[in-house]
Amino acid sequence: MAIGRPREFDVDTALDLALHVFWRKGYEGTSMADLTEAMGITKPSLYAAFGNKEDLFRKALDRYVEGPGRYYQAGLEKPTAREVVEHILYGAVDAMSDPSNPGCLAVQGALCCGETAETIKQELAARRARTEEDLRDRLSRAIAEGDLPADANADDLARYVAAILQGMAVQAAGGASRDQLRKLADMALRSWPPV
Repeated sequence: MAIGRPREFDVDTALDLALHVFWRKGYEGTSMADLTEAMGITKPSLYAAFGNKEDLFRKALDRYVEGPGRYYQAGLEKPTAREVVEHILYGAVDAMSDPSNPGCLAVQGALCCGETAETIKQELAARRARTEEDLRDRLSRAIAEGDLPADANADDLARYVAAILQGMAVQAAGGASRDQLRKLADMALRSWPPV
């Protein structure tokens, strides 16, 4: 059996570089030439390592969740519902206002997707729905444990937090400062149900 040539690039580094290209330009605005130039690899190497552009974008989304977006999953592990939401909101502020990260990939990517990228638009919508579902499940547990009032509605609360996060992402993409985003998080927390 013939042995192929070893890769001449680091896959993790290349994926990080692709993530930042997609992040800055969106899925549709990113060309294969943009990706190969940023990653420092040829098209055949890109296809061999990552598949097509759509596959690469999905891998970049996973990388985003594991990296800059990891605050969300970490927040779900906090002991109280308020701490969960506080961690998620302030984590989003930090991530969205970090000068090295151009906002929220999951929201920005969805805003830029037209008909030609319908599968990516659906993927982003499904991922946002899963994160909202994860929060709803965590808030349902908080209601069952008495950490939130018995008459609280986990669906409504999760949808509210998701809407705040998405609005903050749009505001950040429009140039809102860290202080401005933090004020939005502060206002959302002031309206959080008391125990």
